[in-house]
Amino acid sequence: MDEFIPTRNSLLSRMRDWDDYESWREFFDTYWRFLYGIALRCGLSNEDARDVVQETVLAAAKGLREGRFHRAGRGSFKNWLELIVRRRVNDHLRRARVRPPSQADHFADDGRTPVLERIPDPAGNIIREVWQEEWARNVAEVAMERVKARVSAKQFQVFDLYVVKGWPVREVVRALRVNIAQVYLAKHRITALLRQETQRIRHRMETDGGLG
Repeated sequence: MDEFIPTRNSLLSRMRDWDDYESWREFFDTYWRFLYGIALRCGLSNEDARDVVQETVLAAAKGLREGRFHRAGRGSFKNWLELIVRRRVNDHLRRARVRPPSQADHFADDGRTPVLERIPDPAGNIIREVWQEEWARNVAEVAMERVKARVSAKQFQVFDLYVVKGWPVREVVRALRVNIAQVYLAKHRITALLRQETQRIRHRMETDGGLG
């Protein structure tokens, strides 16, 4: 399952070895979409967003190899990674502000606002806000996938239609051939499981150094 999860301390320790390609591939596969999405939401182009992903991974690799994260008082890996991303995104935003706009910026055929007008102020709190939103969204998605694997397909389908998609209860009953009690039971059970799984993931984030 392609999911964003808190990174285990054991993985962080293995990643101090630059020759441990499997651990680095696991880290990259876990994080690249998250980092790419952060960069895009902060106003960067596709090309610059890809650069931010590569630069962030390289900076994390160097920091882990040199033991900077593992020093006492370093804080959670989540916060450390956020700091790296913040610096890389701000670097690209500043460069975008000082370089002259290209012809493509003025005459884009996709109807979007030119990059120089779309990017937020690097001094603002946009990166922190986007980071928190994306992190919470990914945690919620992981919790949903894990709960989905723990309940029956029929019960999850009831929950999806009634709670996620917002169908009226009678339409759910008619479409899935269940009774009203089954609809309310699915909502109650899966909502409780989601709450428990979300709390479990967040607890691991706090106790395992931020990602795990």
